[in-house]
Amino acid sequence: MNNVNGILLLVGSMAAFAIEDMFIKQLSVSVPTGQILVLLGLVCGAVFVVMSVATRRRIFDPVAWSPLPVARAAAEGIGAICFITALSLIDLSTVAAVFQVMPLAVTMGAALFLGEQVGWRRWSAIGVGFVGVLMIIRPGLDGFQPETLLVVASVFAIAARDLMTRKLDVRVASTVVAMQAYVAVMIVGLVLMAVSSQTYVPMQAVPIWPCLGAIGFGVLGYYGIVSAMRVGEASAMMPFRYTRLVFSMIAGVLVFNERPDAMTLAGATLIIGSGLYTFVRERRLAREMIPA
Repeated sequence: MNNVNGILLLVGSMAAFAIEDMFIKQLSVSVPTGQILVLLGLVCGAVFVVMSVATRRRIFDPVAWSPLPVARAAAEGIGAICFITALSLIDLSTVAAVFQVMPLAVTMGAALFLGEQVGWRRWSAIGVGFVGVLMIIRPGLDGFQPETLLVVASVFAIAARDLMTRKLDVRVASTVVAMQAYVAVMIVGLVLMAVSSQTYVPMQAVPIWPCLGAIGFGVLGYYGIVSAMRVGEASAMMPFRYTRLVFSMIAGVLVFNERPDAMTLAGATLIIGSGLYTFVRERRLAREMIPA
């Protein structure tokens, strides 16, 4: 395993995802959220269809369309619709800060639904992380924006997706899983446009550079994170996932003139600190389980 290359690839993929979010936010000014989801799902899904065919993966393998992979794709779709809608309504830096609680949500879900042992220290860290989320959202206070709850919903949907990913049959190819996810994103986009009566914007009127940027950096981010996991140890790279918040805040300040206040920064610090503590604790417990 080459952890240095893995870390570099992971940091690069986090930067790509942050830039993708920036372009999606720019696109949402003139294009309905549902249409953005359809566009991303259609184009990125087609990319992974091509990759599946090129690598001779069976797209219509019955195992890949059993209830669990389908449920995983549905969770991806729900997470995407909540996340992108939030991006169109609130600051990019706020969305990114709240989303960093996702690893803690995965740990909590693994304890509650997969039977993994989580001690009081990690439960405390999870609690502190969610206190950080409350500091950013500020329910009941003057700075409260109900739209931030969409990011929380996205966190739980993506955490459910990741937990289901752990249980997927190894025979299901990663490219097929990614394709299913983007098909789900396209479907929820169509549903959103139908139920909310969003007006379709002709493609010739869609801003080309934000569109190409969102698609291009989305594919680069996905490719980077998959490559990182193949060349480095996941446990060594996990802390560097938080660099996405740094890149998102930089993009928010430079492109959208955002100014995260002290409460947002303090909440983000609590979330990241809790996540890093949980990571360190999990590594220590893993080492203790290895026989001498």
